[in-house]
Amino acid sequence: MKIIILGCNQVSASLAENLASENTDITLVDPDADALRELKDRLDIGIAQGWPSHPDVLRAAGAEDADMIIAVTENDEINMVACQIAYSIFKTPKKICRLRSASYIAQEDLFRPDAIPLDVVISPELLVSNYIKRLIDLPGSLQVLDFADGNAQLVAVRAYYGGPLVGQEIRFLREHMPKVDARVAAIFRRNRAITPEGSTVIEADDEVFFIAAPKNIKAVISELRRMDRPYRRLIIAGGGNIGARLAAALEARYQVKVIEFNADRCTFLSEHLNKAVVLNGMSSDKKLLQEEGIADTDVFLALTNDDEANIMSALLAKRLGARKVMCLISNPAYVDLVQGGEIDIAISPQQASIGSLLTHIRKGDIVNVHSLRRGAAEAMEAIAHGDAHSSKVVGRALEDIDLPAGTTIGAIVRDEEVLIAHDDIVIEPEDHVILFLTDKKRIPEVERLFAVAFTFF
Repeated sequence: MKIIILGCNQVSASLAENLASENTDITLVDPDADALRELKDRLDIGIAQGWPSHPDVLRAAGAEDADMIIAVTENDEINMVACQIAYSIFKTPKKICRLRSASYIAQEDLFRPDAIPLDVVISPELLVSNYIKRLIDLPGSLQVLDFADGNAQLVAVRAYYGGPLVGQEIRFLREHMPKVDARVAAIFRRNRAITPEGSTVIEADDEVFFIAAPKNIKAVISELRRMDRPYRRLIIAGGGNIGARLAAALEARYQVKVIEFNADRCTFLSEHLNKAVVLNGMSSDKKLLQEEGIADTDVFLALTNDDEANIMSALLAKRLGARKVMCLISNPAYVDLVQGGEIDIAISPQQASIGSLLTHIRKGDIVNVHSLRRGAAEAMEAIAHGDAHSSKVVGRALEDIDLPAGTTIGAIVRDEEVLIAHDDIVIEPEDHVILFLTDKKRIPEVERLFAVAFTFF
C-alpha cells in the first residue's frame, strides 16, 4: 500500500513509525526540510518538501498512484484543500483528514463527493474528550476502550497489594467470580509485556488489561484493587477545545470548575456552559487552587496546549491534596516519564488519533484499532466473514486457530452478546473478534488470517 502523509508533527511521526515496519510505502510531505530529514534518518520512508496542498508537491510525492492521502497538518484548511486536490486531480481512492475546528465537524453534510470529498474525518479533540470521559466514569482505570459499539470494554488497571486476585494465578478469576465472565488479555510488568496464561501469577504493580461486558467491569476491578469511590468534584485547567468539550459533557453529572487564563475565552465558556463554574486565572496559581477547594477535588485535569504548564500545575494540584490528577501531554518522551508517579494518568492526544487512523488503514475488515501503553501493543477488532471453506477462522474453535506469536483472542461479540474467549468457542460468520498483539510486526499476519479467499465470491 502506498500512503502519503501530509504534515510533519507528533501525529504524523507516530503514524509513520507504526506503518514503516509493515511493508507500507510511506511518503511524508512538509515545508520543513530539517524536520523531514530528521525523521527520514530514523525511519525507512520517503519525503517531499513543499506546501502539502500544492498539486506539484503532491505529484512529486507520488500522488498519481497513491492508495491513500492522510492530511494531518496543524491547519484544517490546508488539510481539506489537499484532500480536495487529491480527489480532483489525482483520483486518490481514500482521503483521511484531521480537523480540529468544532465548527467544521458539526457540518456533516459538508463532506461528500460533490462538496469536500473526505472519506474519513478525524477529530483529535473529540477523541481525547471521549477518552477522558470514560476514565472519569470508571474510577481507578488507566485506560478504557470500547469495542463492538460499546458492547465490550477493554480496561487497564494497576494491581495493588490487597486485591483478592493479586498474588494468585489468573485461572482463579473464575472461582472468585463464578457469575462474571472476563479475560485478562495482557499484562505489563516493569514495562515488559507478558502473555497471560492460566498459571500466570498477578503481581502488585502489574498493569493488567482485561476485557468484559460493561456491566462486569467494576466487579473485575475489585479483584485487582480496592474500588475508588465515585468522583464528584472536578477542576479542568484549560478551556480550549478539549477542556470545553469535556466540561459540557460532564457538567450535568459532576461539579465542574474550569480555569482559563484568557479573559475572552472565559466569556465564551461562560456563555456556552450551563452549570460549570468558569474562573479566569492561572492553573498554577497556588492561592487560586486553594480558594477553589483543591484539597477536596476528586480529579484535577490539566488540559492546556502547553506540556510543561500541564505537568507543573498537575504536580502542584497533587501536592495541594487533589485525589487524582490527569495530564494532557503531547511530547511522547514525557508520557512514560511522568505517569505513575505523582501524576496518575498521562494522556497522549497522538495515541488517541493514531488508533483512529490505524482503524481506517488496516487491511481486511478491521473495524477498531487501539494502541495500548502508548503504542507498545495493539488491540484490534476484526469481523469474521465467509464460511469454513473460504475463511481461516470461521467454523473453527479458538484452540484450532493458528494465531501469530504474541497474539491472543480476548473476546467475541455476537449479536451484541459478549462471549469471553475460551478454547471451545467456535467462530461464526459476522462475529466481531477482539485480538491483542504484543508484537506489531505480526499485524499483516492477522490481517491475512481474517481475509476471505476469492472462492467466497
